[in-house]
Amino acid sequence: MTMLYVILALALGLALGYFAWRSTGLKQQAERDDRLEREAQAEAQRIRAQAEDHARALRAEADQARQDAARHVRDAEKRLQDAADREQGLSEQTAQFAAARDQIAALRTQVEQDRAQAKQDAAAARESLAADRQATRREREDLGREIERLGRRAEQLDARSDKLDTLEERLEAGLRGVQAQEAEVQGRLKQADHRLYEIAALSPEAARDQILTRLDAELEEEKAIRVKAMTDRAAQEARRSARSIIAQAIQRSASETSAQLSVSVVPIPSDAMKGRLIGREGRNIRAFEALTGVDLIIDDTPEAVILSSFNPVRREVAKHVLDALVADGRIHPTRIEEMVHKAQEEMKTFIHGQGEEAAIESGVVGLKPGLVQLLGRMYFRSSYQQNVLKHSVQVAHLTGIMAGELGLDEALARRAGLLHDVGKSIDREIDGTHVEIGINLARRFGEGPAVIDAIAHHHDPENGETLYSVLVAAADAISASRPGARREELESYVRRLEQLEQIAVSFPGVQQAYAIQAGREVRVVVQPEKVTDAQATLLAREIAARVEQDMEYPGQVQVTVVRESRAVDIAR
Repeated sequence: MTMLYVILALALGLALGYFAWRSTGLKQQAERDDRLEREAQAEAQRIRAQAEDHARALRAEADQARQDAARHVRDAEKRLQDAADREQGLSEQTAQFAAARDQIAALRTQVEQDRAQAKQDAAAARESLAADRQATRREREDLGREIERLGRRAEQLDARSDKLDTLEERLEAGLRGVQAQEAEVQGRLKQADHRLYEIAALSPEAARDQILTRLDAELEEEKAIRVKAMTDRAAQEARRSARSIIAQAIQRSASETSAQLSVSVVPIPSDAMKGRLIGREGRNIRAFEALTGVDLIIDDTPEAVILSSFNPVRREVAKHVLDALVADGRIHPTRIEEMVHKAQEEMKTFIHGQGEEAAIESGVVGLKPGLVQLLGRMYFRSSYQQNVLKHSVQVAHLTGIMAGELGLDEALARRAGLLHDVGKSIDREIDGTHVEIGINLARRFGEGPAVIDAIAHHHDPENGETLYSVLVAAADAISASRPGARREELESYVRRLEQLEQIAVSFPGVQQAYAIQAGREVRVVVQPEKVTDAQATLLAREIAARVEQDMEYPGQVQVTVVRESRAVDIAR
């Protein structure tokens, strides 16, 4: 707007100047032009000022109008929000009113139902009260009749009491007479006793001694009979339960049998390889034997050599080394040394793997690595040609099964069974029995008291403090006594049978003794005129105790005493 006013003012000034100049002379025109120019400039400034003031006023009015419009918009929005809130509040109130109306209707219906039910209950209560009144009336009548009957009964009891008093007086009189007769009989008995002592020429003490001696003999026989009966009953019950548990354990457990020998046969591709194994002037075979500690026997056996050593671990290392050398073809002392070191490291890994596999197979967890390594060493250990690691795994299975049947801790039982022979892993390297070594190892590796007790008493369970030692001993005997589980030299086997028979024959009254079932049972035949049936039970226990004390044997030995009476006659 300001620029428009300015342009209009300029145009007007120029027009006025032009007309003034045209009407006057040049001078006047110049003066006029100057004056007009000054007036035009003044007018232009005045118009510019007015235009600016007007523009500022218009701008102020526009700002005010904008503010008013914004205020009106805010007011309108607020009124709309208030209207919406009021509408929502009215909707909620309407809904609440509707819900309250429904609740009032439901309450009215419930009150009507309760009122009807109360009327029914009141009617039923009135009927029940009437029935109770009638029942009470009948009970009162019955009670009156019962009181009359009890009155008659009391009269009868009074009469009977009088009769009893009379009978009691008569009985007291008779009792006094009986007491007098008893005193008289006691006197006569004393006289008879004195008369008997005089006739028998015995004092009362001597007669008492004879009676007690005879009574002792009778009681001894009675004691033997009772001991035999109790022993038989306990043995039958225990044998029945034990057979059931052991049979279930044996049926549910099976393991393979393997025999470890002192020699290993290694096949070679040809007999020409034997010369390479010996080497120039025997340097290869000397280096092999020095590094492995195993004798390498090269004989006339075609396409095979023999490794001989009583240490199965060394023999297994030597076998791996020999197989690797034959497969590689480079055979010299340096190569032999490299192969021996490599095989020894692999053997450690193999032993640890065998221990872990045995623990997993037995279901035993939480064993320390050192104990697992000792278990793996038992893979190369044998007892009576029975693999000790396989034997331990089978004992763990059997012990766990029997513990489960008896309601004991199966995991603890399997752990005790697996570790019962752990001392055999190093019993050839340190002094002491495998039991003592096993106890020390178990304590060193932090095993519990039940496991240590089972290791300590798996050969004498009667001295054990827990039931797990008894279970481990039973499982150990089962695993060791299976047919084919162990091998024994003929001389020691025969010597054991002879010792069994000699111990049985050494008892008085024994006629013959026979060791049967591979030394698992000894049959004892007694003389019937010297040994009674009751004494036969005691004799069997004494022979069994003597066998336990004087002999060493795998498993258990059953003692059977046979007493037979025969009557012989000849018809002529």
